[in-house]
Amino acid sequence: MFTGSIPALVTPFVEDGSFVETAFRDFVEWQITEGSTGLVPCGTTGESATMDFEEHFHVVKVCVDQARGRVPVIAGAGSNDTRVAIRNIRAAKDAGADCALMVPPYYNRPSQEGIFRHFAAVVEACDLPVMLYNVPGRTVTDIMPETMGRLVQAFPDNIVAVKDATGTLTRVSQQRATCGAAFAQLSGNDETALAFNAMGGVGCISVTANVAPRLCAQFQAAIDDEDYTGALALQDRMFALHLAMFTDASPGPVKYAVGKVIPGFPTGLRLPMNWPNAAAQAAVDVALAAAGIV
Repeated sequence: MFTGSIPALVTPFVEDGSFVETAFRDFVEWQITEGSTGLVPCGTTGESATMDFEEHFHVVKVCVDQARGRVPVIAGAGSNDTRVAIRNIRAAKDAGADCALMVPPYYNRPSQEGIFRHFAAVVEACDLPVMLYNVPGRTVTDIMPETMGRLVQAFPDNIVAVKDATGTLTRVSQQRATCGAAFAQLSGNDETALAFNAMGGVGCISVTANVAPRLCAQFQAAIDDEDYTGALALQDRMFALHLAMFTDASPGPVKYAVGKVIPGFPTGLRLPMNWPNAAAQAAVDVALAAAGIV
């Protein structure tokens, strides 16, 4: 179910911070038309940390409603409080999501046993499939391959995939060994997705796909067809754009880029996120031109 190019969607806000549903629906529709094979609303790039519970799952529900089953919707639903994580995954299921994207508990810094017990409690409370989201750079918590394997072995029908944003390519092989070759691994980093997939990954949950969905979909399709020459050409074409998305605090640069690609798109950011600096904007402009997008 979870393969190919899956954008971690930005959330359109106007300057006062209000969510613009019509713009979000149009954005979801554009993503599907351009070839995205799944959608992730209310992840990090979607500024979920600035949303309260009701708004968060309203956005998820809007995404599900607009997608109409054409591609899977993977709802951001993690928390560092196990009770809140359980509430979130139940809300994601009620909203119609196909899967919940869940980080391990952040800030608390639990042990590997605590991570295992956290996810065990979540999946025992709700049968919605879970995609683990391992991003130690943000959570300061790392799901080790052995712990991931333990979770997959204990809950094979519930723990179905991982978004791996560790940046450590050897994790792909380690996780194939502990979780099995059939376990779906998706890169959480656009710039290393080519190598990640060559080692056994099946796709990417992408930031760049917000602004270049067709190119990202073509890139993933080329890998799926084992056309590594074509995939490398697309990698070279988009590499500067992948890096430009993080030249300032995300999602500032990607919202700036979306505004360039879709004139009139609401690009407001909620504090503590702020508009990207001039150097970041210049890097995005150069990268968009190099990729032939604008």
